[in-house]
Amino acid sequence: MGLAGIKDVADRAGLSIATVSRALSGKANVSAKSRQLAQAAAEELGFVPSYHASSLASGRNHNVGLVVPSVHRWYFSSVVEGVSAALLDAGYDLTLYNVGDQPERRHSVLNDFLLRKRLDAVIAVALVLSDAEIQQLLAIHRPIVGIGGALTGASTIRIDDAGLSLMAMEHLLRLGHTKIAHMTGYAELNQDFKLPGIRQTGFETAMKTAGLPVRPEWQVDADFTIQGAYASARRLLGTASERPTAVFAASDEMAIGTILAARDFGLRVPQDLSVIGMDGHELGEVFGLTTINQDARGQGALAARMLLESLDANAQTGTRQPASRQGLKQRAKRTPGSPDTVDHEYPTEFVIRTSTAVAPV
Repeated sequence: MGLAGIKDVADRAGLSIATVSRALSGKANVSAKSRQLAQAAAEELGFVPSYHASSLASGRNHNVGLVVPSVHRWYFSSVVEGVSAALLDAGYDLTLYNVGDQPERRHSVLNDFLLRKRLDAVIAVALVLSDAEIQQLLAIHRPIVGIGGALTGASTIRIDDAGLSLMAMEHLLRLGHTKIAHMTGYAELNQDFKLPGIRQTGFETAMKTAGLPVRPEWQVDADFTIQGAYASARRLLGTASERPTAVFAASDEMAIGTILAARDFGLRVPQDLSVIGMDGHELGEVFGLTTINQDARGQGALAARMLLESLDANAQTGTRQPASRQGLKQRAKRTPGSPDTVDHEYPTEFVIRTSTAVAPV
């Protein structure tokens, strides 16, 4: 007996081949009853849809490209989890491109691989694409979503890094801290959306507004890992002639490294040293870390949903459509000069735990 075909499924379900095709490919314009009949018949016959055949018919490959600068950093891996889960639920494959910090690799991914591969859409995380790169992708009608900052001509999902940094600092200032240190990222990590620099500017602005000096020896850098921050915090706390009473770390992992270093010197957190981070890392709860949760997985899932909605709109109208804002509580605005794109400011949550307290007398 040969393999069952879509006609066999249609005969078994008592439906037309077109209806079965729409039902099994996940399209919306099928009744729940017809979808159930088609799925039951396909399961009974052991029918597996051919994505190659369906892509020829629909012009869709059920594959989305995700470009990240790193996969071993917590933020990027969390975004990948959110994207992949949403795509898996929708029956899509994910092609992951880890471009690292090598310009030639990034160039080949953006200019060759993405265009040559059969991708329906592209998600770029914490990358600044050149106008030429964006125009190249838009020219072949691939929806693009950027996570982490604005991409001209593409829809974006971002948080207000500058405003949130000010929020973190205002929390420490309200607790009476005047001797505040900042742990930022290495200069080479300040590529693309300049995240470490933006958060550092927030720190400096808050200090100057409060009339407090920004002491160079209290501005240290690390590599956004717990281990790297631990080493940097040991230098900060062990060699300075005067210790700060609070540290604002540009990420939760660096805040956790700071807490571990403080313990080495017998400093109690928060009685002797308050520590605040930013991100929403799962370990934050374990360490009682005060932080701003940006829900990296949620950002990834939203990016995937935006692309899928855009692809569905394209299929129905044959044109590029703006991504939906449904179900997201945030400010969203049209990108100037780009009527089909939306700039999402993703909602965050200030989580106050036990790592911050009133400044010691």
